Parts: sequence; structure tokens; C-alpha cells
Amino acid sequence: MGLPCVLEAFMSIFNIGSISNKCCAELVVLGKVCHSALVKRTLENPLFKDLNPAKIIVKSIQTWNNCLALIDSPSPSA
Repeated sequence: MGLPCVLEAFMSIFNIGSISNKCCAELVVLGKVCHSALVKRTLENPLFKDLNPAKIIVKSIQTWNNCLALIDSPSPSA
């Protein structure tokens, strides 16, 4: 996963933002296990101790599910 997409995914989970179709595709290729591990490790970092872990996990699952749905459903043809 390229750095721009890592930052996009991070912002959509840990801050406010959305993730592009391109980055959703990269996230899904990365895999759910890696996605979940990245979120878990970030929450363990003292820099993020003020975040609400339950809220972050919900956003993480939402981001994953939205990306999965986006990748699984074919784009309408023009």
C-alpha cells in the first residue's frame, strides 16, 4: 500500500476524511488481518492514548466494509 493511501486510510479511521476508490482497492488487497493489526498497533501507541478505542474500531470496520463493498460491486458502465 502506497504512503498516500496509507495516510488516506489513516485519516478516514483516526480523524475525519474519506478514502478514495483507488485507496480502497489497495486496502482490500492488503487484507483484513493487516488492516486490523495496523489499527490495533496504532491504538497501542502512547501518541493516540486520548482516542476512544471503541469509536476507532467502529470506524475501522466501517472503512473496511465500505471498501469491500465498493471493490466487490462493479462500477456502472457509462
